[in-house]
This record gives sequence, C-alpha cells and structure tokens, in this order.
Amino acid sequence: MTGPAAPPLARSTLDRAAHRRTDREWLAQAWRRARVLVLDATRDGRALVRGTNPPVLVLRDAVELGAMGDTAPLFLGVEPDGVPVFAVDAPLSELPGTREVNLREVGHLLSDRDAGLFTTALALVNWHRGHGWSPRTGHRTEVDEGGWSRVDAQGHRAWPRTDPAMIVLVHDGVDGPDGRCLLGNNAAWPRTPGKRRYSCLAGFVEPGESAEAAVLREVREEVGVAVERIGYAGSQSWPFPGSLMLGFLAEADPGAPVRLDPAEIAYARWFTRREIGAVLAGRPVDVGGGDDMILPPPSSIAFFLLDRWLNGHC
Repeated sequence: MTGPAAPPLARSTLDRAAHRRTDREWLAQAWRRARVLVLDATRDGRALVRGTNPPVLVLRDAVELGAMGDTAPLFLGVEPDGVPVFAVDAPLSELPGTREVNLREVGHLLSDRDAGLFTTALALVNWHRGHGWSPRTGHRTEVDEGGWSRVDAQGHRAWPRTDPAMIVLVHDGVDGPDGRCLLGNNAAWPRTPGKRRYSCLAGFVEPGESAEAAVLREVREEVGVAVERIGYAGSQSWPFPGSLMLGFLAEADPGAPVRLDPAEIAYARWFTRREIGAVLAGRPVDVGGGDDMILPPPSSIAFFLLDRWLNGHC
C-alpha cells in the first residue's frame, strides 16, 4: 500500500493574495462578488457540506448572505478562477441537502481546495475569538487587514498566532509485521466506555528550543524513553485552537523501560504493525480493562505518521 504524500490538512489550492489585505477599497469590492464560508465557532467551528464522496463545502454568495451585523468578513484569498473567498463566524442556516460537520470529521475527505479553505478559515476564526483585547494595552481591538491582524485605538497591532508543536511516532526500526511503535493515551483525554485511544507523543516547542530538541525532551518526560535517528515527516495546521504540528519519526529501544509521567500520559505501550493494521481494518485489539484500542482521526497528522510507518515509509 502507498500512504498519503502529505498530511491531510496541509493541502490547498488557494492564492492567499496577501498584497490585497491592506487595500480596503479592493476588499470592499471583493466582498460584493465573493464566495463565503460560514463557520460557527461557538459549535466547534462547524460548517455546511453537501454530499459524502467526497463532501463538498457549501460556500455562499456574499449578496445572498446580506448584512452580517458585527461579524467582520475574513479574507482567505483568491481562487484559481479569480473569485475572492471570505470566511465569517456566524450561526449556520439550514439549507436543503446539507449537513453540519467539523474539520476533524471530514478534513481527510475534502478536496485539496476545500481542505485548505476550511483549515485556514477555522484557524483565523479561532484566533479572532481569543484576541478581542490587546495584550499590550488591555484595550479593545478591531479586525483589520482583511482579518489578518487586530489593532486597538492607539495603533498597537497583533497578528494571528500559531503555536509550534512537535508530534512523533516512536518506532523500533524493524521492518515487517513484527515491527513495533510506542503510543500513549493522554491523561487529559475524555474517557469513552469500552474504548481507549492511543496516539503519537506530542508537545509544544518551548522558547529557545528546536523542534528536534522538543522531540527528545517530550518523549523523555512523558514515557522516560531515549530516542535517536529523528527524521522530519511533514507538518500541518491543527486549528484547535491554533497549533502548527511538526511531524517526526524517531527510533527507540523497545526493551527500555517505559516510565510514565502520570500528569501527562495515563497509558503507553508498544504495538506491532499487525495490531495497528487490525484496528484500521475494524478488528478489535484488547488493551486491557475491557477496552478496545482506537486510533486518532484520519484528519490528524498522528494518523498520517501511523500510516507512513505501517506502510514502511520511515
């Protein structure tokens, strides 16, 4: 089998047209002929789609939407056909033949175009939701530059923030079905009766730290295992609310003791390719306590890393 060439939320066809963000006259004219993606940030950033194979984002005509009240349109870019695209944070209106989804559910199923639109829009909407006040002055801020900054009355400006985080699939370097990877169950994840989620180890890159140094530190802190041969695999935005996930693969000795930090990791263990393949095929894998194993959603970079390892692309 061949795995995906890139993480599912790293795909896009949109020209962001950054040079248009400070042109207020152009933005005003562009809004009148725009396609608009409506997201409801109060409900996990849900949007409307039509169809299932694949689902297609519902984009509205700006004229059809009419006045959006206090909701500021966020300029995403220009499509290949020259039509500008905006996003707005607003309640969803029911439309025949549509359903509401979030990015976790459908990100991997969307076309390159729709994946890029949904991911960018959600990242911007979530940032604006959390930055209504200036961290420098404490004063109220307003949307500016087509949604790509906020500014207060004194002119102090803030730009959308993305927090770098590393995520790593630790494996033993062994080919074939008996090769193993080390996965963990985060102590903060909600419990699902009869199920236990295992995923790659992850953590935020700290100030003054490289991404590779963060891999070494986080794996050591969370499971007490030393890793080597760290290799970069790809990145994608994870706008929940605003991370850039830097994906790695690294090797470790499966004979080394696993020592958990209980504040971070509730469970961790090594799994064979046979076991991971069984879960992906819908067969149960018992992880103790009457729980079956579940894996991260296909829209995540954790799933992308597992798929790469499972198919021998390490």
